[in-house]
Amino acid sequence: MPKTKEQNIQIIIAFYKAFQAKDADTMVAFYHDEVVFEDPAFGLLKGEHAKNMWRMLCQNAEDLEVSASQIDANTQNGKCVWTANYTFRQTNRKVKNIIKANFEFKDGKIYRHADEFDLHKWATQALGFKGWLIGRTRYFQNKLQQQSNRLLSKFEANND
Repeated sequence: MPKTKEQNIQIIIAFYKAFQAKDADTMVAFYHDEVVFEDPAFGLLKGEHAKNMWRMLCQNAEDLEVSASQIDANTQNGKCVWTANYTFRQTNRKVKNIIKANFEFKDGKIYRHADEFDLHKWATQALGFKGWLIGRTRYFQNKLQQQSNRLLSKFEANND
């Protein structure tokens, strides 16, 4: 049964409050079992892989600050802008990533979740000059997704 506009807005609010609290169990409880997630860093993830991505991010988050704004929804879709402030561990550089999220709801849960952000801007913040130089290339995005998914696979293998 579809949720009302207000209920779907509350799902989005609660999802990001849980992320700020690094509470992956609450986050993934809002996801449909057949969820499809996509973003520039991981590419396309489905089902448990999408849920495990949030589990991994919450477990590894040290100085992560998350906030969401411009939250809106109807009975089928939702959207927001969320911000992640954190230190990128590999370079010890500060990152402020502003992400546009789009949601589709099914059976009262998040069924599709797509995050969009400026990968070049992220790469410049996270990697400095090297990121600025290659952050717009398909090569960089492919390498980032490969690395992100390797980390996810390792996380899943260690948490079975």
